[in-house]
Amino acid sequence: MRRFSSTERVVFGAFVIAAVVTALVMAEQVNARFMKEVPARGGTLREGLVGLPHAVNPVIAVTDVDKDISALVYAGLTKYSDGSVVPDLAYKWSVSPDGLTYTFDLKPGLTFQDGYPLTADDVLFTVNEIQNPALKSPLAADWANVAATATSPTEIRFVLKQPYSSFPANTAVGIIPKHIWGNVSDDQFIFSQYNIQPVGAGPYKVTGIDRDQGGIPTDYKLSAWGGYSGVKPYISNIDFNFYPDQSRALDALVNGSIDSLPSISSDYASKLAADKGEPFTIATAPMSRIFGVFLNQNNNALLADQTVRQALDMSVDRQAIVDAALGGYGLPLYGPLPPGIATSSESGRDADIAGAQALLEKKGWVMGNDGIMVKAKKLSGGKISSTTLSFDLYTADAPDLKAAASILHDQWAKMGADVTIKVFEPSDLYQTVIRTRNYDALLFGQAVGSDGDMFAFWHSSERNAPGLNVAMYASSKVDKLLQDIRSNGDPTARAADYAALDQDIRSDVPAIFLYAPDFIYAMPKDLKGAELGTMTVPSDRWSSVSSWYIATDKVWDFFR
Repeated sequence: MRRFSSTERVVFGAFVIAAVVTALVMAEQVNARFMKEVPARGGTLREGLVGLPHAVNPVIAVTDVDKDISALVYAGLTKYSDGSVVPDLAYKWSVSPDGLTYTFDLKPGLTFQDGYPLTADDVLFTVNEIQNPALKSPLAADWANVAATATSPTEIRFVLKQPYSSFPANTAVGIIPKHIWGNVSDDQFIFSQYNIQPVGAGPYKVTGIDRDQGGIPTDYKLSAWGGYSGVKPYISNIDFNFYPDQSRALDALVNGSIDSLPSISSDYASKLAADKGEPFTIATAPMSRIFGVFLNQNNNALLADQTVRQALDMSVDRQAIVDAALGGYGLPLYGPLPPGIATSSESGRDADIAGAQALLEKKGWVMGNDGIMVKAKKLSGGKISSTTLSFDLYTADAPDLKAAASILHDQWAKMGADVTIKVFEPSDLYQTVIRTRNYDALLFGQAVGSDGDMFAFWHSSERNAPGLNVAMYASSKVDKLLQDIRSNGDPTARAADYAALDQDIRSDVPAIFLYAPDFIYAMPKDLKGAELGTMTVPSDRWSSVSSWYIATDKVWDFFR
């Protein structure tokens, strides 16, 4: 290079620079080609909730707010993952040959978020508190007739009176610490500060609570807890902001104060989904819930006539109800099984008002001058008794239910039925109508658990309150199928039993099944990994929270 002239040195230098730049560009392209985006830990999800926390405690949690926070702070022996029950605090369980005894072995070295050891005594204490009648736990029915024993610090044994193949699903309930709650009396249980400042063993720990001047919580700050025994979540922080109603929560979502909002009503969801420029997207998931009209044949003799029940069922346009009452966010149902258990084979069946009228006419019903069907009957002595096709329809004061009731009223009026709608506040509906079974027809919803157990809704032993057989249905064949489903762990046999159950209940028409609503969730577009499966309650969305992520990194595909 010493022999190069000045011009040659400039040219050579330019070539060197060009070669270096080219090499760097090629290296960057090669790097980009083989680098893959992967989840990274970090980020904060700001979630809005409607309501306030009152009992963030899995033993007594009732509201969606309490269940949401409990699902993140507490952990159970098991949990749901991709629709299956898998170990969480337990690392395995075994079942006796007779299906009556379940033995769970805890993972070693478990602790609560305050550092205290978590042992089988804490599991036993939690179950005992659920079974404690003084606490009135909403989970008490799931744990009735279950005897629990801590056989060692790391082993807990449950003995059932009857085989129940879905029992492991019950053990997903969060474990509460005995060293805290064991000192709280029954009278003070609901008032304890630990219902607001929970301590569990779940993936997230409460690290801060903001309150207003009156001491009411306005914000909960949760951080990923490093001591969690399961898969550590990617999202570092989840902040919950509380709002008195959905309107204000939606305002916060639109103005960017929060990133996500669950359980959005269908009318708002349609408007939000239409705006593609927002930083959030509308996600939906089927809910394992059944909404229908449950017919009380004991309260109104008219509904004891199977022909009448069949005609009412035939004349319902379910898709019209889903479109109008739910804004399209739902699935029409024609039988008693919710989404996730079976798919209706009649998904395209249309309403047939003319066919329903013809069916009634064959049984002696005639259309009156007022457009209402009437059936005449001769009595002794030559007297004539007439029956009008009329009944009362009871439901709760909720927008979707009132809209559905109104549509049903109009559809049945075209068929020739005179229906009177009676609307009650939810608490009044239960106390004065459902509990006393004082109704002709009840437009109501059933929330079927993730285990698919239909026993409480259709077994004859559940006809009276607090049982949930609101159709007052009794069938020895169905009773046996329900018991077989509970006791049989073989998926093929259970599927056959479910198919038979579906067919038997449909043919008897104890209820007119309408729809299963969707869970509607506004989530940020940069949130990834949030797969929503079939859900029973909104807090079920957190079952996959360990897979959610906001922050990302890039690594060579070879190391991914």
